[in-house]
Amino acid sequence: MNRLFRRLLAVTAAAAMFLGIGCNGCVDTVAAARTSYEGDLVVIHTNDIHGHFDTVEGKQLGMAAVASLKQYYEGQGANVLLLDAGDFSQGTTLVSYFDGGSSVLFMNAAGYDAATLGNHEFDFGFEELQIMDTLADFPILDANILDKETGEPYFEDNKIFAFDNMKVGVFGLDTAEAQTKASPKNVKDITILDGQELYACAQEQVNTLKAQGCDYIICLGHLGVDDESVGRRSVDVAANTTGIDLFVDGHSHTEMDGGLEVNGTVITSIGNYLANIGVVVYDQETKTEKASLVKAADYKGGYDATVAGFVKAHQDIVDAAYSGLFATAAVDLNGEREPGVRTQETNLGDFAADAYLYAAQQYMGDAVKVDGAIQNGGGVRASIPAGPITMNTLYTVFPFGNSVSVVKVTGAQLLEALEASCSAAPAALGGFPQVSGIVFTIDTSIPYVNGLQYPDSTYFAPAVPGSRVTITSVGGRDFSLTDSYYIAVNNFMADGGDTYYVFTQAQEVIDTGVIDAEGLISYVNSLGGVIGDTYAAPKGNITIK
Repeated sequence: MNRLFRRLLAVTAAAAMFLGIGCNGCVDTVAAARTSYEGDLVVIHTNDIHGHFDTVEGKQLGMAAVASLKQYYEGQGANVLLLDAGDFSQGTTLVSYFDGGSSVLFMNAAGYDAATLGNHEFDFGFEELQIMDTLADFPILDANILDKETGEPYFEDNKIFAFDNMKVGVFGLDTAEAQTKASPKNVKDITILDGQELYACAQEQVNTLKAQGCDYIICLGHLGVDDESVGRRSVDVAANTTGIDLFVDGHSHTEMDGGLEVNGTVITSIGNYLANIGVVVYDQETKTEKASLVKAADYKGGYDATVAGFVKAHQDIVDAAYSGLFATAAVDLNGEREPGVRTQETNLGDFAADAYLYAAQQYMGDAVKVDGAIQNGGGVRASIPAGPITMNTLYTVFPFGNSVSVVKVTGAQLLEALEASCSAAPAALGGFPQVSGIVFTIDTSIPYVNGLQYPDSTYFAPAVPGSRVTITSVGGRDFSLTDSYYIAVNNFMADGGDTYYVFTQAQEVIDTGVIDAEGLISYVNSLGGVIGDTYAAPKGNITIK
């Protein structure tokens, strides 16, 4: 099924399901602190949904609960805004099967008023992102994403919501890390303001919205609070600007129950995957905010039946397409973020890298010996429990549809790539390398020293390659800085994604055209369909001191 058909299918399903949409059997979703919110502003917010739009009782609230919660507060007389801080369109087959398009249809169903972009909204390509923008009934706001040719905001920069007793201004910001956390080719036509330019952009938005009479100003920011993002975090923007009343944050998957106040700005974030829904109540009389989280584990409220049915209709299509069996796992396979594939070698990381090496060698045949393989940790999205593995699970764990590439690099270039991708260790980094055919050591007691900043990237080359990383062997032979090596990677890395800019300088780049999932299927078939005891534990390719 081609991509265009999937999008058309989603749109057709939407049209059919939305005839006469309403709240079917809605009930009060929260225990109200008072009987009325008449005239107050209630901001319901989400972030980093990553395709988790369905409901999993006690774990995942889903779009049906989001819709019901909005209806509840509207029924209490509040001025309600439903907002999302990005990374909604990638992460499960429920959205990736439709190239992200189904995500905005689900958000339309719930009644979102605005959203900003995360780095993963670029994963399907810029054309697909523009289609998502067209499908959305709400504005996508991003003041710091500029058209590289014109210097003007590529999307809407802000939106004013006028209620009877107040005007609320909302503007959006996205992390400049999207330049390398999305495929570089998907962001080549835009500039994302960063650092001091980011602060100036935010302050200009505040000033503009205040000049237009806004009583309350909200920033939707996909920035996060991770240490690796210092200088572009929500806390940095708040500390370097004045006038932002509420900052709805995303990107770092941080759960902030009660919010965090920085320089007069309340920052809040739900965590991820709709395990929570954020609610901020701004009391119009006292001019004070109260931030809280509605938690799936404690939820006793309602679920909009029409929205739930709409999501399920799409899930049924995906389940039918991916109902087949991929393999059987004899052991649990670790794909957690941290501790996991972004911090250390794991057995699932080993399996993925081994599959890349196998697929690349099958493609190259006798012409070239492929020496090793690298899978970036951020490309592995979930763990796999022991037992049967469905195709649905396969495409959930490896959702990006990258192709297997082979780069011919010198030993010096390979060392630079590993040094840069281990720059955050022992902290988590999406670029952390899971490897096959490569044996190396990281000494985390030695600090990483930045060299030159990579072009169009938030990452830096190592000032002294080899200071923290020591490579012992590649392809079964002793490592040499001057030897050339053929390394299997995904095309995201070959294009310079994450910390792998040096691969754009490779002596040769061969795109095999083999999609990563197809390579995994081919490799597991060579194992007789079973991921066995060979992967009971990490193989010892990486030593961390």
